[in-house]
This record gives sequence, structure tokens and C-alpha cells, in this order.
Amino acid sequence: METIRTLGRTGIEVSPLGFGCWAIGGEWQAADGQPLGWGRVDDEESVRAVRRALDLGVTFFDTADTYGAGHSERVLGRALGKRRDDVVVATKWGNVFDEDTRTLTGADDSPAYARRALTASLRRLGTDHVDLYQLHLSDLDPARAAELRDACEEFVDEGLIRAYAWSTDDPARAAVFAEGEHCAAVQHAINVLQDAPEMLALCEESELASINRSPLAMGLLAGKRQGASDAGDIRSRPPAWLQGFGDGSAADPDWLARIDALKEILTSDGRTLAQGALAWLWARSPRTVPIPGFRSVAQAEQNAAAIAKGPLTAGQLAEVDQILGR
Repeated sequence: METIRTLGRTGIEVSPLGFGCWAIGGEWQAADGQPLGWGRVDDEESVRAVRRALDLGVTFFDTADTYGAGHSERVLGRALGKRRDDVVVATKWGNVFDEDTRTLTGADDSPAYARRALTASLRRLGTDHVDLYQLHLSDLDPARAAELRDACEEFVDEGLIRAYAWSTDDPARAAVFAEGEHCAAVQHAINVLQDAPEMLALCEESELASINRSPLAMGLLAGKRQGASDAGDIRSRPPAWLQGFGDGSAADPDWLARIDALKEILTSDGRTLAQGALAWLWARSPRTVPIPGFRSVAQAEQNAAAIAKGPLTAGQLAEVDQILGR
């Protein structure tokens, strides 16, 4: 497999695998107490994991200002340190939060807030620019989004960002951002259990990278079969949009049955289940860049090792579709 993928038409090169930094933000919550993080986290282990990923050739790290209410950005910035210029950093904006109480308090879709949020992210990350700046409000009105797209073009002109994207699962919305000269990607949910053919078609037509959120189905495709025991983990009280988990006591039995049916294919050629899930994404499109989460050096090593094993074959891709009835 090629060891470099390009973020759309920007020429920005990244490793075929990125690392998602939601989990290393630690605990944070909605105003009603709903957990929005992945539970307790060891910042020193997070730093070691980021640096280990760098050593193993991972050059793309995706975070958001709201992950851990700013904490993920701070940890990532510290971990990268003097190696900042060796990597491509993506972050997101649109949500409003209180750093002191680690609480999500609302949203702000104004261009003025986009600038304030970017300034704050640059400070937390300890950098003078963000490589990929992503709108984090997935269902925003397209007309308003067009204004934010234009604001991002201004940020590019000022050297504050290199490119931008929208984190949304709606191809029609993503197409609005794709009209911008420096739009590089769309971040969207896709994994072997949840294909996204319309979004991949848009990425092909508009020359965008497909940044893959939930590539391991929130841990189910990494072998997690029980709900979270940590009360600070979003999977202990999964919101309606978090598919694959029921009441927190166990994963959805239908999803587990499909994973069991796919296991032989996904674990072929010595792959772990998680590595097979990543291999499916690489086989699905040459534009995909999956961003699995991590909280430990061991997870970083296992995910990064998937790169050398490469994508599934066309035949294996067809077998998956046959098993899932697609």
C-alpha cells in the first residue's frame, strides 16, 4: 500500500492512517451531565502514545477544541512539541464550552466566533497555524455554512490555516464546503458495518479526502463486546446518535452478530480485528484516511501496524458485501 495519501486537491500529504484525539481529551460532559468523553485518561501515557505513533510513521492527528473542553488540544500540542512541523494537525470548531467545568454549553455558528475559536485552538496547540480546520456542527444550515466556508478562505489567506473541511454525514452539506478553493476533505462516519457510498462518491467527484470517523465503531470492531463501566465514558450512557450500543450494559447483539460473521475475513493474513476493519476502509476507496482513537502506547502500536498489512483485496471486499447483503 502507498505510505502517503493526499488531503484532496490541496497537496497536503498524510499517512494513510490518522489518529483521532477525542479519547485523550479525558472526561467532559453536556450541561445535563451526559458524559461526552471516553472516561479517565493518563496524560503522560497519551503523550507517550502520540510520540510512539510519530515514530511509527503516523503523521496525521485529528482533534477538536471541545474534546475534553480544550484538554485534547493541550495534550496533543505538548506531545508534538518540536516535531510539530513533521505532522498535519486537524482540529474543529463550532461548539461552545467551559474549560473550568469541562462542560459543553452550546454552539456558535457565527464567523466571528470561528475566528475566536481558531485563535484559542492555536494557543492551546502551541502552534501558529492549523493544517485542517473543520466545522463541527454537522447539521448546520447550508447557507450559514457557506459564510463559514468563506471565513475559512480568509483564514487561509492570513496563513492561520492551510485547508478546511466539514465534519458531517450529509453529502449535500459537504458539497457546500467542497465549492471552496481550499476545501480539502469531509470528515464522516464510515466503517465496515456502516458504509457511506454517497459520501465516497462526493469525495471522488469533488477531489476531497474522506476522513473516517468511527472506523472501529466506537471500539466494537476492536473487539469490545461490553458497554463501558466507567461512568465518565460516553458508551456508559450512549446518546441516540451513538449506534451500536444499547443501554450501556452491552453492545447491540445485531452488530455483534455481523462482526462475528466478518471475523474470518477481517483477521486474514495475521491481522487483528481492528487492523482488518482499517484494511477494509483502505480497500473501499483510495481517498480514505481512517482516524481510530487511542489511549495507550499499545493501542497506538496496534493501529499503526495495520499500515504495513495494507488493504483487503477486491475479492475480500466483495465477500464482505455478500455476507452483509449489500
